[in-house]
Amino acid sequence: MPDYNFYDSVYQVVRLIPPGRVTSYGAVASYLGTKGSSRMVGYAMQACGNANPPVPAHRVVNRQGLLTAKFHFGGDRMAEMLRSEGVEVESDQVKDFKKVFWDPAIELEM
Repeated sequence: MPDYNFYDSVYQVVRLIPPGRVTSYGAVASYLGTKGSSRMVGYAMQACGNANPPVPAHRVVNRQGLLTAKFHFGGDRMAEMLRSEGVEVESDQVKDFKKVFWDPAIELEM
């Protein structure tokens, strides 16, 4: 059986998201060849708190640009982190989502 750690693979992809851009759980899952496992990507984001190097989990949102993981960051911290990188957020929704969307399948052509 191959030595394959799904969470580590997720972290490697998420670490490549540039500041000022966001992606979705599903886009990461699809890029890793595990389409339909976006919930597992979400679990990986929940567990990344002590990962080294750090994982910019705040740059991963749902497929509509909603900050569905904001409660894991506490208060408005996720939105504040995105805003500090130039991403506009209004009512827990990334504005101009398509414009700031980073698709690993396109950006990281294999």
